Amino acid sequence: MAEWVEAGTTEELTPGSYASVDVDDVQIAVFNCDGNLYAIEDVCTHDYGQLTGGDMEGCQVVCPRHGAKFDIKSGEALTAPAYEPVDTFPVKVEDGKVYVQDDRWD
Repeated sequence: MAEWVEAGTTEELTPGSYASVDVDDVQIAVFNCDGNLYAIEDVCTHDYGQLTGGDMEGCQVVCPRHGAKFDIKSGEALTAPAYEPVDTFPVKVEDGKVYVQDDRWD
């Protein structure tokens, strides 16, 4: 079973913010969208650049390189030049700490 990795605290991850953490050599971004936490792979499926650093527009993140938009909740690619979704990951909060897990191989 995959391990849970700390991505920050609920005090740090306020609405409209994000944190990126390495989980077994995979960059995972945890976003706070309207008070809810979501985690997606921190990579644009168009050119494999990082999504973090791009703007959040509601519950979407805009790739800073070419402007592709992704749904933070589902990982769906919403605009060209990206057409493939990014992977999503489970998030949990315990004692004010935010954890994420790469459960794809379980």
